[in-house]
Amino acid sequence: MSATEEFEAQRPRLLALAYRLLGSASEAEDAVQDAFLRWNAADRALIGTPAAWLAKVLTNLCLNRLDSARARRERYVGSWLPEPVLTADPAPGPLETAELRESVSMAFLVLLERLTPPERAVFVLREAFGYGHREIADILDVTESASQQLHHRARLRLGRDRPRFEASAPERRRVVERFLAAAADGDMAGLERLLAADVVSWTDGGGKVRRAARRPVTGAAKVARLFVIGVLGGLPEGAEIRIVEVNGQPALVGLLGGRPFGVVLPEVADGLVTAVRVVANPDKLEYLAGQLAASGA
Repeated sequence: MSATEEFEAQRPRLLALAYRLLGSASEAEDAVQDAFLRWNAADRALIGTPAAWLAKVLTNLCLNRLDSARARRERYVGSWLPEPVLTADPAPGPLETAELRESVSMAFLVLLERLTPPERAVFVLREAFGYGHREIADILDVTESASQQLHHRARLRLGRDRPRFEASAPERRRVVERFLAAAADGDMAGLERLLAADVVSWTDGGGKVRRAARRPVTGAAKVARLFVIGVLGGLPEGAEIRIVEVNGQPALVGLLGGRPFGVVLPEVADGLVTAVRVVANPDKLEYLAGQLAASGA
């Protein structure tokens, strides 16, 4: 097996790891490419286990990127949300376990922003990918005890706010379909009945979308009004809305001329929408546009 073939065998797992660490598929691809360049330049005779070596290199590349990303996000205009990706794309990776599916959700990726870069690395490696603390210690060049402490601190920071995914996939889709139907029909009362009383909506327009709310909107009545009048009420002529699985959850994707102009990700629990995240920043939709074009959707 050539060096390139050996790397390509690891690429899906590396991309899945980088996306969870960075919250950006485009940045994750760049980090994986940097790891490939280091792999090509390395003396592979000195590499005992390629998968472990690549995980170490990639994780540390992502940690370097996270330091600068945190500073940019502090200056971000409005709510910052991760870059949405199609579930079927290599960025989320195979979602064969509940942990992997949970860790790629928009709600979970937002929650990870509370953590320091080392805490995030330990938490993702441990919780999503099942690495042991001895392996994590080697990846981060810390002691096994330090890895355990970072993991403990991360769990404390996240507390009880980890997203709930009790709803089955068919139930989530049914609720999202009803959400779309009510909003598209201008049925304010019907939409309000689908929303939890304390529902919160965040919109990421990056300061580039005039109609995007820059502050969270809270409460069923206000969120219903936002979507009936503001979001779906102001669609450009020729636009269409499709339900597509994004970040492991059914989402509404707004398309104009085949290109996405917005993604709405409702979070469902107990048959109600408990939170809504809207990504409208055009820069954050470029990766999704490429995915949709490649899939022929």
